[in-house]
This record gives sequence, C-alpha cells and structure tokens, in this order.
Amino acid sequence: MLVWALLSAVLWSVARVGALRSSLFSKKGFVYGSIENPVKIYVKLHQDSPILFCMDVNRASKETVDPTYLWIGPNENTLTENGQINLTKEGALIVKDFMESLSGLYTCTLSYKTIKAETQEETTIKKRYDFLIFVNPFAPGWKSVCNDSIDCEDATNRNILEARDRIEEFFRSQAYILYHHFNKTIPAMHFVDHSFQVVRIDNCRPGFGKNEGLHSNCASCCVVCSPGTFSPDADVTCQICVSVHTYGAKACP
Repeated sequence: MLVWALLSAVLWSVARVGALRSSLFSKKGFVYGSIENPVKIYVKLHQDSPILFCMDVNRASKETVDPTYLWIGPNENTLTENGQINLTKEGALIVKDFMESLSGLYTCTLSYKTIKAETQEETTIKKRYDFLIFVNPFAPGWKSVCNDSIDCEDATNRNILEARDRIEEFFRSQAYILYHHFNKTIPAMHFVDHSFQVVRIDNCRPGFGKNEGLHSNCASCCVVCSPGTFSPDADVTCQICVSVHTYGAKACP
C-alpha cells in the first residue's frame, strides 16, 4: 500500500497574488493593511514575505501629504534595515528568509497631514495597521522536487498519483506475463483491478499544527505553533504549554 503524506497549506507567491482573491492584495503584489482587523498572512519557511504596505486600499487611492511610517516587529522593537528587514521610503516592508522566530504581529503607524482649504490649517492624522504573519513548513528543497512548479503541492500530488498508476500497471503486467509465459513453472499471480489504493495521511512537521478557530481562512494549513503551544511530532494539533513563549516550539520546557 502506498501512503500519501500531504502537508496542506495556502502559500504566498508574489507571482500568484490573484489566487488569494482578497481586496487587500493589489495587482502589484502589495498587501495592504486594514483599519478594522489584523491582516493574516502565511509565508513559506525560508522564503521572503509579501510586500506589506503601510496603508489601506482606500488611503492608497487618495493623495497623502507628508507621510511617515513607523514599523514595530513581534518583539515590540522598532524595525530598522538589516539583512532580513527591507524597508522602503514608500512605507513598504519585506521580511527576507522567513523563519519561525519571525512569526507574529507586525504593526505600522502611518502619519500624514490634512490641510483645510479655507484656513490652510494643518492636522496630523495617524492610522495603525496590524499584520499577523505566520510561517508554514515548506522548507528549502521543496521547489526542486516540483521542478519549480508554481503550485508545488499540486505538482507533488500529481507525481504521487502517477506513481500509483505506474505501480498498478507494473503488477498488472507481471500478472499477465507470469500467466501466459511462465504458468507451468511459476505459481500464478492474480491482480484484482482497483485493489491498489492511495491513502492520504494528514500531518504537520514538528512545531506546526492546524487550528481552524485561529486560522479559519486557512483551516487546512499547517501553521507554526503560536506562543503557549507546541508540537513535538507529526500530529496536526499544537498542544498547550503555558511556559512556551516562542513560535514553532517542538517541546514544552
């Protein structure tokens, strides 16, 4: 019996922004903020995050006078440029080589001015945008298995199903050859059509799990375990551990 082990996830790909079907995603690949709720984003392990834009869609369509941007990371410290953090003058943020420890809340405060036409009085407006970024477990080397397929999960599934069909055909051919050419010297071999099946096993790598309540928009995703939870094995559930304060914990200290 061939076992089909599948890690389900919704993956970020700048080239396939439209597939996410959200008004928060522009055609240029930006992910805009939202005033009402945090924007949840799922990033491949060791890949770059999407381009997070410190502005909502409505504000982006209007003139913004003297904008300034302040980004705060998961550790509640102000983000500055480094090897993993890329900040642009337009207020955009890209986190490179994303890891479990980089998961969490990213907050940006946009400050800009409004000017009354009658009095020329200036007023400073501030808006806060929250982005919750979670890493999923598609690690380096995954793309090479799929020959750089746009949808690696679909490509892997097709490869597994093709392997099943080839193994089934092998047994069918062997049964035919043994029966017609070697039936006098070798015991007969019988193959029952459709008796060979592929079984799907739902699992996540250690440090990851599924949580339909927390990730309702990505219920089938293997998502990094949040602080206060851990996953020591390939189960799909992050277990509770109050002493864990990091993302992606594999043990309860």
